[in-house]
Amino acid sequence: MAGGGTKAVVAALLANTGIAVTKFAAWGLTQSASMLAEAIHSVADAGNQVLLLVGGKRARREADELHQFGFGRERYVYSFIVAIVLFSVGGLFALYEGYHKIHDPHPIENWKWVPVVVLVAAIIMETLSFRTAIVEANKVRGQVGWAKFVRQARSPELPVILLEDFAALTGLVLALIGVVLTLVTGNGVWDGVGSMAIGALLVVVAIFLAIEMKSLLLGESATREAQQKIVAAIENTPGVQKLIHIKTLHLGPEEVLVAAKLGVEPTTDAAVVAQTINAAEQAVREAEPMSVHIYLEPDIYVEGYVREERPAVPEAPSH
Repeated sequence: MAGGGTKAVVAALLANTGIAVTKFAAWGLTQSASMLAEAIHSVADAGNQVLLLVGGKRARREADELHQFGFGRERYVYSFIVAIVLFSVGGLFALYEGYHKIHDPHPIENWKWVPVVVLVAAIIMETLSFRTAIVEANKVRGQVGWAKFVRQARSPELPVILLEDFAALTGLVLALIGVVLTLVTGNGVWDGVGSMAIGALLVVVAIFLAIEMKSLLLGESATREAQQKIVAAIENTPGVQKLIHIKTLHLGPEEVLVAAKLGVEPTTDAAVVAQTINAAEQAVREAEPMSVHIYLEPDIYVEGYVREERPAVPEAPSH
């Protein structure tokens, strides 16, 4: 896992652990459904950050005979599990608790303003965690918009933390609204409505996250920018007449497989062909360091006759 991703995950873990303890204490005093939903949400988030750290550690294992390309994709597996936890433990529980409270509403009678104080404190702590995630994401995001960054990032940790922190902040605001309305009106239904709103938000975020992680698990190509660098490196290699065909695949967030067929100059000297292939491989590694596994196949290119054309570099990966 990249340093920025690890820093954001650890910051979120510390924040959510502290927030969860505080929320459970507030729920114990007030029996607020919104507080319980938020407490469970924070526990789920803290558990998710542990999963991301475990996935990052396991992904660094050396390749073995059974997994010859290594374990880089294990980070995607754990991120997909995060989506499942967010959906089930966070979203569905909050929906159930809200439904129960709406059908059997009770006003907050004890320690009435404790939830408000706790939620405001939680918003402050969650904002600090969200800020850390934004700062770390900006180091790798460049000029890419936030929506595009989340959808196209090949490293899962930062998008996951950004989505979780965004959902957490929004959920805290919804919980605060529900609690304040309950206190002002004396009607416990608002507390249940707040819990259901939190649940609906978490379900939507979890589904979006699951879709993104599924695409990474299935295998996405290198980014458009990386593919352009690889193509240029091959085409500018002396002895390569034409790049006939190329495919790329992310074996992990920082590992790319490159497979290409090159049209080389006709010759009966195998040493010349090997020299051209080696030069092209070195050029690819220098142009895109994430190109860990490179397989280049030489072919004879004849003007006007190409058996397999190289597909155009896509504008953006489809999900």
